[in-house]
Amino acid sequence: MAIKYTNRKGKTFYLHVGKTKKGNPKYYFSQSQEGELINSLPDGYEIYENPDSQVFLRKIQPGFITGQEKALVEKGIQKYSDIKYYKVEIKKKMIVIYTGNEEVDEVMERLRVFNPFKADEGLKQMLLRYQPVLRFELVDEEKRLFQTRRFCFLGSIDDWIHISGMDTLENLVKRFVRYLGQDSFYELI
Repeated sequence: MAIKYTNRKGKTFYLHVGKTKKGNPKYYFSQSQEGELINSLPDGYEIYENPDSQVFLRKIQPGFITGQEKALVEKGIQKYSDIKYYKVEIKKKMIVIYTGNEEVDEVMERLRVFNPFKADEGLKQMLLRYQPVLRFELVDEEKRLFQTRRFCFLGSIDDWIHISGMDTLENLVKRFVRYLGQDSFYELI
């Protein structure tokens, strides 16, 4: 049976294999069942869905960040922040927080006026877009110390800027996640 994966928006993707110019296998997901489908994941690979629901096959990532550390960030967001739409993702030695476009609720309310049956949770998931805004970088593996960066949206910069020195993840979460979704977030430097 072919490998298939349904993303959070309810779209089903099938894993295909092709060949590179050098004749090596090239793996990709498509919503089409046409082409050469494969029945098992290649060794050393995993299915990855990014925060905007795109599906990829990628090499299994090394485990620098623990599940407890990711959970600490998620619980911190729930405790200290008012944002509703977020994703927390581990990328190598970083814990990245993505926030969703909060105005999606306003759009859904407007759509419900015209057709209450079409403005459902599935549509909301299709309209939600996530962008990376804050990340905690592991800088001392032995002591488990992190530093914090936020994304700068100034157009001329559009990059991560450093906003803290080394500290425990718990302290950094308490200090910074309360700014998510607030205008004061853009003042953090």
